[in-house]
Amino acid sequence: MTQLKPGFLDALDALRSALDELERASMIIGGVAVIALGIPRYTADIDATLAGADLDLGQLVEVLGRHGIHPRIPDAVAFARSTQVLLGLHEASGTPIDVSLAWLPFEEEALEASVACDYAGVEIRVPRAEDLLIYKLVALRARDVDDAEGLLLLHGTTMNLGRVRETVRQFAAVLDDSERPQVLERLIRKAGLEEG
Repeated sequence: MTQLKPGFLDALDALRSALDELERASMIIGGVAVIALGIPRYTADIDATLAGADLDLGQLVEVLGRHGIHPRIPDAVAFARSTQVLLGLHEASGTPIDVSLAWLPFEEEALEASVACDYAGVEIRVPRAEDLLIYKLVALRARDVDDAEGLLLLHGTTMNLGRVRETVRQFAAVLDDSERPQVLERLIRKAGLEEG
């Protein structure tokens, strides 16, 4: 576990409690999930996702607020309606918290397959490694590519790479972008994993 900023675990626990209260499929994604799956790196924020079907955004804001997490931008609900991401802040610690709304079949499948783990004493759910790899390849920032490489090196032999390839290919087609599948193939080769 890498060094944590003061109050980070309090923020994570507050988010976990809020998500539990909502009683919907949810999990922690982003850097926290990468660390939870064994890859050392630093993160200063927390990303989560939860099932978006029939979700009342006003209720989400209210429940998060009861746990000390408040919107960090004006008109956060309107922003969440248009982007499917609620931008929050755990006020006591100053930890940014982004909650994404999951609608896509891949996201619903990833939520269903999520795994429980202990993150420095906080019980959370995170994606299985191959689903987190897909999330990272869809985002495709430099940090995400590094995380994807680490996930393949550590967990690649247990992943269904055919499923990863097909899902990344589908996202790339929707995004009209050929780079994502190419990055995946480069990382698979770099990790020394079998083709196919």
